[in-house]
Amino acid sequence: MDLLITADSGGSPGAVALVAVMLAAGYVLAVAAWPLTKHGRCGGTGKLRSPGGRAWRRCPGCGGTGTKIRLGRRVFEGLRSRR
Repeated sequence: MDLLITADSGGSPGAVALVAVMLAAGYVLAVAAWPLTKHGRCGGTGKLRSPGGRAWRRCPGCGGTGTKIRLGRRVFEGLRSRR
């Protein structure tokens, strides 16, 4: 009994291209619907502990909002402003 399973690599390149286009379109739609994501440094809370650890302060990276603009949105805005 042979337990080795092999993958069939005979798929059409058109199917791979179609999947790539569908994933790209999904990402574009997601960026259009949700242009902001949580800021990584503060975890989306907008505040950080002070260096002493006793008090809270606003996150300097996001200005206390807890959000940042997604990379895809920045690219889209950059391409749009070049026109």
